[in-house]
Amino acid sequence: MEALLLAAGLGTRLQPLTSELPKCLMPIHGRPLLGLWLEMLISGGIDRIFINLHYLAPLVREYVSTSPYARHVRFLEEPELLGTAGTLKTFRKEYSDNALLMAHADNLTLFDVREFRRSFENRPKDCALTMMTFETDDPQSCGIVTLDKEKRVIDFVEKPKTDIGRLANGAVYIMDIAAIDRILKTDPEITDFSTEILPHFVGHMNSFHNHLYHRDIGNVTALADAQKEIRDRPQAQALISAVPSYWSMEETRQLRLRQFQACLATTSVDAAAITLMTEK
Repeated sequence: MEALLLAAGLGTRLQPLTSELPKCLMPIHGRPLLGLWLEMLISGGIDRIFINLHYLAPLVREYVSTSPYARHVRFLEEPELLGTAGTLKTFRKEYSDNALLMAHADNLTLFDVREFRRSFENRPKDCALTMMTFETDDPQSCGIVTLDKEKRVIDFVEKPKTDIGRLANGAVYIMDIAAIDRILKTDPEITDFSTEILPHFVGHMNSFHNHLYHRDIGNVTALADAQKEIRDRPQAQALISAVPSYWSMEETRQLRLRQFQACLATTSVDAAAITLMTEK
């Protein structure tokens, strides 16, 4: 199995922090979010990982190339943002396996990768995709899903205006690429996975529930909260300890740390969260 980590976005809701670092390199206890993803996936048996690049691409490339994960990664260059489905379609020839795990690398997620893979491998025969779900405390910002007794997704509503539940789409999937190909071939203009591809699989995708942790760290408050929420979680601490700190003693990293700290000082992030973000 291979994986695609979507890491090209602008991260506008995280300004001013994303003026210094792309969203996928936001520090979680001093470790880049992308590093946590790579460690988790590789430890879970996935050794070929694609990362799409656009915003602050040189920083992402530099981080990966100097990390312990470099040999597992292949970059997909996007001079212009393609959208989630556009990335899948444009780089289709790169994926050599029949199954692909796709995730947004700007979410902080803790899960058992091998268990997720087993959920896909043991899916009902008429299901082409497995969706990760989680319990959200903000249903109007998520895609809310309804499951049947077999844990199939039988309904999916993006950012509902009324309270229809708290079981949400975590935007982490394992998919049968051949089934995705058939949808993409029907419409060459498709660019968004969640709104233009996912609806085709309602009733034909099973689910895997993330009981450990999942949060979109898409704004400064969420990023700060995440630092504290995972502080006492054994799974998080084991993962964090396995990933080298981004704030190495190398001169350019230390300069970036000072610039990042200056950005943090202009926000409402409290001292405790700042300490956790900038620890080495």
